[in-house]
Amino acid sequence: GADMVFVAAGMGGGTGTGAAPIIAKLAREQGALTVGIITTPFSFEGRARNSYAIQGTEELRKHVDSLIIISNDRLLEVIGGVPLKDSFKEADNILRQGVQTITDLIAVPSLINLDFADIKTVMKNKGNALFGIGIGSGKDKAIEAANKAIISPLLEASIRGARDAIINVTGGNTLTLNDANDAVDIVKQAIGGEVNIIFGTAVNEHLDDEMIVTVIATGFDEEQNFTNLDNGYRASMEEYEAPAPRPTRDAEVSDDNDQDVARKRPSYFTNLSENAERETANANRRINAWRKHVNN
Repeated sequence: GADMVFVAAGMGGGTGTGAAPIIAKLAREQGALTVGIITTPFSFEGRARNSYAIQGTEELRKHVDSLIIISNDRLLEVIGGVPLKDSFKEADNILRQGVQTITDLIAVPSLINLDFADIKTVMKNKGNALFGIGIGSGKDKAIEAANKAIISPLLEASIRGARDAIINVTGGNTLTLNDANDAVDIVKQAIGGEVNIIFGTAVNEHLDDEMIVTVIATGFDEEQNFTNLDNGYRASMEEYEAPAPRPTRDAEVSDDNDQDVARKRPSYFTNLSENAERETANANRRINAWRKHVNN
């Protein structure tokens, strides 16, 4: 009897890739607004895993109202410096943030709340969706956060041309409606044209003088806007070659070269595929143990 179902999965493994389309199909058949939010594998996880992810993504797409795809390769630009064991946790956090962007607008008491009907107009039967997040601080925090959100490394295509968008503005006790208005204006200008924007604002006292802007854009002309999104990780795997040796850890790297270094980092994880498979197996064991505990 759920009104809305989120299907969050890491594609490429057995559980997420195989189960996500089935769960989405069942949810949508029951009349629930069904939103998929997935991560695709790192390129260095290998062709087989990426190929499996592509197949699973295409199958999932058939059974959801909206689909948000987050590339783990893009995630490297955000979290490339964290330890390997934490990188997958960060990927999970991104999935959580995407879901929370929507649910907080409905469920969390805030300055401006939305109802389910608002969310439905933006997410129902919309196909591909884009997700971006930005954080700002100081006097121009709204402008900084909004600009970061619309050029977020997590975006694999431009949000320009979207027909609908959800914007969530969260700040500390200093957050004002003017801040929210500034953020919405920037996103609206980036999208261009006629766009249906729904937004909400919330106060999180732990943010102090910081502000977070999250954007989910939908209603695209798919041929125009999603060439890179649909084909990006396909192309990356077709063109992928073993990366050059990674610079030593104590090497001095200028700020100008940070992005280049981030893209070379995969060479550091030579046995990641094996590690990922072990992580999947361990997760499955924990799930089975939990099921036994519940049944008992």
